[in-house]
Amino acid sequence: MQHFYRKALGAFVLLLAADALIAGFCIHRSAPSASLLPRDRTAPHWHAAAITDAPFGGASTVRIQDATRQSLRFDFRVADAIPHPWAWAALQFDGTADLSRYSTVSFLAKCTPANSLILNITVVDEGVAKPAMTFFSCNEKGMPVSLDLTRLAIPEWWYDAQHVDLARRSYQLDRVAKLEFGASQYSPRELDSHVEISGLTLHGRDDRYLIALAVILVAGWTAFGIGFFRAQSRALGATVAARLRKDLSFVAYRQLTVERFEDKAKADILRFIATHYAQAGLDLDAVAAGTGATRGKVNDVLKTELGMSFAGYLKKLRLTEAARLLTDAAGATVAEVAYSVGYANGSYFNKLFKEEYGCSPREFRKLASRLETSADHRDA
Repeated sequence: MQHFYRKALGAFVLLLAADALIAGFCIHRSAPSASLLPRDRTAPHWHAAAITDAPFGGASTVRIQDATRQSLRFDFRVADAIPHPWAWAALQFDGTADLSRYSTVSFLAKCTPANSLILNITVVDEGVAKPAMTFFSCNEKGMPVSLDLTRLAIPEWWYDAQHVDLARRSYQLDRVAKLEFGASQYSPRELDSHVEISGLTLHGRDDRYLIALAVILVAGWTAFGIGFFRAQSRALGATVAARLRKDLSFVAYRQLTVERFEDKAKADILRFIATHYAQAGLDLDAVAAGTGATRGKVNDVLKTELGMSFAGYLKKLRLTEAARLLTDAAGATVAEVAYSVGYANGSYFNKLFKEEYGCSPREFRKLASRLETSADHRDA
């Protein structure tokens, strides 16, 4: 059984290692992310663009300073030349970008002076550009910002301009044209402002990988458990069969001890033990008294003839007979078998039997019956 448990431990460790790798992969894939500033290889391509109200008669200005794509740094000035002026710096995607995998965006926002700005995401809906925006704050020291991309607001003026029903407030992130940062209606007028956006990262969540991980873990450990118990049953059966074959020679030798023996003193000792081992009170003193030998003589005989101590030999005789009764006497209970071989304490008998055969008496009986059935099928 030790060989079996070593193999099972190896399989257990391999399964743990495989699960750790699979879990790492699934957890990583369940939280997709893409860095736009600085841009990593998973992020869509973009270029910086300045967007102002100048085409509509305004006088607001935007000047983009950083062209390294490590951050978005720009200066702007909002002028009151028209009623609703604006000045934004945009990350303009090449075509449109599919950002539907992502649900939040995070970045560090610095601005001088402190300001309340707008993040506007322009999505393309049925060929029409639709703005979806929200507010965020910034100051000179820099403020970490995290925004929910699924809860942006579409301004009412867009519905009026496009003659679209206000009930159609939904939007999709599968076709995003640009991300814009810039002045809001709360931004100071006629004042030069500086903004720096860095660490711009998109974050998402894909529960399919977590579900797949759960299915893989449950399936893997269920298969391991079933395989373990089946293999354990087979290994235990093989161990019991080997032990029974080994005990046959011992039983045969025990029979010899009740027959003629050249040395009468040895014969008396071995015969007495072989015929009285089932007595619950049998001990070394009782054997010495029953044979007229000394305790030392009894031990010397057992060591010389069997290589066992008195306690070891007595236990071997009792458990060997118990194994035979469990196999042959199907009607006897475990307690009756224990009592018939000299054990009045059933729990103690179970403990000794499991130490000897690697399984409880009940399990041994089932395995022995299974082995006997298999042997009958082979003979047939």
